[in-house]
Amino acid sequence: MATDAKKPSDKPPKNIVHEQAILVETIKKELREQKLYENFSINPFTKREILAAKPNTYPDLVQDEADSTFIEMIKRANLEPTKKFQYPQTSAQEIGWLTTPLLDVDKNDRRFNFNRHRSEISAYAEEYYKMFPKKPAGPVAAGGAPPPK
Repeated sequence: MATDAKKPSDKPPKNIVHEQAILVETIKKELREQKLYENFSINPFTKREILAAKPNTYPDLVQDEADSTFIEMIKRANLEPTKKFQYPQTSAQEIGWLTTPLLDVDKNDRRFNFNRHRSEISAYAEEYYKMFPKKPAGPVAAGGAPPPK
């Protein structure tokens, strides 16, 4: 019974012609999907340090048009998401996206404005607590036994 089971070493020998055909087909697929990139630029959405000019060259005082568009792209990339996009891009951005208040704030409207009012009793309590400040909590205040005498 043990002899009936196939061993891992009983595999048929590799066919070199088939392996070469698979390799040729793989290379054709890769060449078909390959794109040649000729225009390279810096990603404006990553923060970079400003590099100084070369020390042995005279600095140009006139900026090129390409430089101004690149600077605008960098400025736009550094803006807050609410200024870059009209709507939130992720579900996490939905929280706090709308920061404008729904109602205009009216300080005279007592329904929405709860100012601190001082009455005679609150003024008396404030002066009382100024005269007798709270003592630090000891073992008695914490529920323990009083200190020995």
